[in-house]
Amino acid sequence: MEVNQLSSEKTSLKDYMPMIGMAGVILLVQIFALILATPMEINEMRAFEDPTSTANSIYYIVIIFAFTAILLLAIKKDMKWIIQVVMFLAVASTLFYVFYALLSETGVTTLTNNAISFLLAAGLTILLHKFPEWYVIDIIGLMIGAGASAIFGISLAIIPTIVLLALLAVYDAISVYKTKHMIALAEGVMDLKLPILFIIPKHLGYSFRKETFDIEGEREAFFMGLGDAVMPTILVVSSNVFIEHIGAISYPALGAMIGTIAGFFALTILVMKGKPQAGLPFLNSGVILGYAAGCLLSGTSLF
Repeated sequence: MEVNQLSSEKTSLKDYMPMIGMAGVILLVQIFALILATPMEINEMRAFEDPTSTANSIYYIVIIFAFTAILLLAIKKDMKWIIQVVMFLAVASTLFYVFYALLSETGVTTLTNNAISFLLAAGLTILLHKFPEWYVIDIIGLMIGAGASAIFGISLAIIPTIVLLALLAVYDAISVYKTKHMIALAEGVMDLKLPILFIIPKHLGYSFRKETFDIEGEREAFFMGLGDAVMPTILVVSSNVFIEHIGAISYPALGAMIGTIAGFFALTILVMKGKPQAGLPFLNSGVILGYAAGCLLSGTSLF
């Protein structure tokens, strides 16, 4: 998952504002995911039948490998329409689950919930297709990011989640620094204007729709892959669902949130130098260490 920002010879406090804004976006994803976790669990929206099975983590990795290979092949064959179709279907289905979970808390009938959720999901997906401005992408990205995090957070217990995050951190580092196929993937799909990233502009007049993506030129916004917010949030949700606690949030989950932001700001130091960076080694390490610290402070078993 590549994190990128514009290159600049001089760095000022103003240059750091998009990074602070992105940290806020990550926190919003995590808070919303925690809110969604309970209704999603009640509605049995788990991705896996046995949350304690570590094999689930391997299945997830295999799916990511296969999906990445399909995307790269589509880019190579100049068949980006395939990517658009798949992405829009994924967006619509995830939005449906998010709205269904939220509306289920209001007491509406299943039929009414299905109808309203479908219309809202379809409407936002059409809006995204017709008007992919940065704030539209960010809002929809926040919803699908929180929805995906909640679904996998209630589907993976602590050990499978940590195994998944560790493997993804290694894969992300290899794909960005060694094989560089993640950079090629990001550059290949940026012009499709899809909600696979978060965008924080440097100035209010910025338009993502008019972005030319000149690799050699200086960009006017900071970009972060959606997965960089989703993956650590899975552990935040998991540690709040599978660890008994009193109150709205467990100490391990709170520690995981703090650890994610700490990892993000460690990543920021390198990103501000103007080169693409693998986000997950920093973010996943941060969330795992933060989770461990929360467990130790609360006297909770790590596993």
